[in-house]
Amino acid sequence: METLMAVLAVITGFALRLAIPISITAVAIYFLRRLDTRWKVEAEKQYPQPVVEKPKCWEINGCSAEMRATCIGYQSEKPCWQALRKENGYLQERCLDCDVFRKAPIPVRI
Repeated sequence: METLMAVLAVITGFALRLAIPISITAVAIYFLRRLDTRWKVEAEKQYPQPVVEKPKCWEINGCSAEMRATCIGYQSEKPCWQALRKENGYLQERCLDCDVFRKAPIPVRI
């Protein structure tokens, strides 16, 4: 019986040692996410995104109808270089040399 009590005491000690910090961290994450969401909403109200017309890269590059049908940049509402970004957020090399990207207007916040 004493062995069982000792094992339960050790298990309870481990549980408390892990459960308390994990629960405190979870509560902190919850409140920080709510705060971040509130800050994003406030920032969007204070600094609305400027409306910029999407460059028609298919006209500049002379893409055919077949190419446009499979082109992500043509189908997206975003400019082509934004739609074609890599998973890590980097632009593709071909976009950096493209005239459409180089001559695109830079949105300015007022």
